[in-house]
Amino acid sequence: MLTPDQIENLNEWIKEAYGSPKELTKQLDNLVFMLLFLEEEVFTKREVQSAAELLKGFGVVLGWECLST
Repeated sequence: MLTPDQIENLNEWIKEAYGSPKELTKQLDNLVFMLLFLEEEVFTKREVQSAAELLKGFGVVLGWECLST
């Protein structure tokens, strides 16, 4: 669980770095898309899919619009 200070810091970081939660969501969505197309020689397909699901879950848990599937 995030503390009130962590939430405040996270909100400030999002605003400073991305301008809005919606813009950060777009960036996370792009990252998930890119992770799905990494070369298998670097990571196994399952490792990459797990990383993408982690990032997608991060957005959902923080209450942003659901990242596209």
